[in-house]
Amino acid sequence: MSQQTFTPALGRLGLTRLYDSVVALTRERLWRSLVAMHVAPRPDDTIVDVGCGTGSQAMLLHRLEPRARIIGVDPDPETLALARRKSGTGGTGGTGGTAPQWRRGMGDELAGLLGAGSADTVVSSLVLHQCPLPVKRAILASTHDVLRPGGRLVIADYGLQRTAAMRLAFRTVQLADGVRDTQPNADGVLPELITEAGFGDVREAEVVGTVTGSISIYVATRS
Repeated sequence: MSQQTFTPALGRLGLTRLYDSVVALTRERLWRSLVAMHVAPRPDDTIVDVGCGTGSQAMLLHRLEPRARIIGVDPDPETLALARRKSGTGGTGGTGGTAPQWRRGMGDELAGLLGAGSADTVVSSLVLHQCPLPVKRAILASTHDVLRPGGRLVIADYGLQRTAAMRLAFRTVQLADGVRDTQPNADGVLPELITEAGFGDVREAEVVGTVTGSISIYVATRS
């Protein structure tokens, strides 16, 4: 995929600088904390945040375990610049290589960027709902490739919208990101796609209702 082929933060609204303020309305503290709980970072872990955006999840994981190696990957130079400013790093790592690192790259090329089997955990937040189905599949295949055997995948994204209220709320997301790419998520396709990518023990661990629809936390293991 081309470096130019991606949906920017806040989708076609094109308001990247407002991303953090908007995402804060989605009960962000709760679902990011749930992601961190399921990651449970350890001192020697290498954790890759795919589509890291402005770096909020990566920085939370770094605060929880400063000795882990946290790498944020995103194709958008504007959001990566925000991540670098927020973290106060140049993106090359600090003493001992433990500060968050920021890499420009697409989610379907992780093994080429970082090395196959190099990560203990991959996380992704609010990325897959923006992508066409072939790209969803390609990103999930890439996360499988970059994980070591037994590694963990933790995804926070819009999942099955179970109630009329959540489906109505989700229309806000579809206005920004389009119906074609987002509807498969709302129909509950992600567990099937994660399984197709070769993961085992796939489960929807948490569901958080928000003003923009329900966000699910999915966890899986690379077999």
